[in-house]
Amino acid sequence: MTKQRNHGIATSARRWVFAALAVLALGGCDASNAVGDGVKEKMAKAEAEAAAPLNPAQAAYAAANARMHADMGTAIDADADVAFMQGMIPHHQGAVDMAKVVLEHGKDPATRAMAAEIIKTQTAEIKAMEAWLAARGAKPAIVSPDTAVANDAVDHKAMGH
Repeated sequence: MTKQRNHGIATSARRWVFAALAVLALGGCDASNAVGDGVKEKMAKAEAEAAAPLNPAQAAYAAANARMHADMGTAIDADADVAFMQGMIPHHQGAVDMAKVVLEHGKDPATRAMAAEIIKTQTAEIKAMEAWLAARGAKPAIVSPDTAVANDAVDHKAMGH
């Protein structure tokens, strides 16, 4: 589970860096003096990278990430145990979806083996969490069926490119 938290999407990271730099530049201090003369160049570079088209693996990771966060952002149950299970289901599904991207696009045998293991273990954990929720009469988190992930047809027009 720690490994999946460490997985990031380069585009999201670039956008975060751009946003952080923009806050510094537009904040109460003079960012160009406080941080150095390279701030404007770094902001321009981050903005250009964020606008760059994504390759198929990046697009699949972005779709998996968007799906996971959308599903994790649903209403949070008042019962902490139920809320945990409902939130972890899309979190684990996100790991499964990302692992499928590796199997489709990755080349490193060790990474592919880890991805296969993640699919196996996280899928089993999802089923256990769904069973736990069902036994208590609680609904599982909704997994968005309309967001493309690896092995699905990626609609690039809908993604804006």
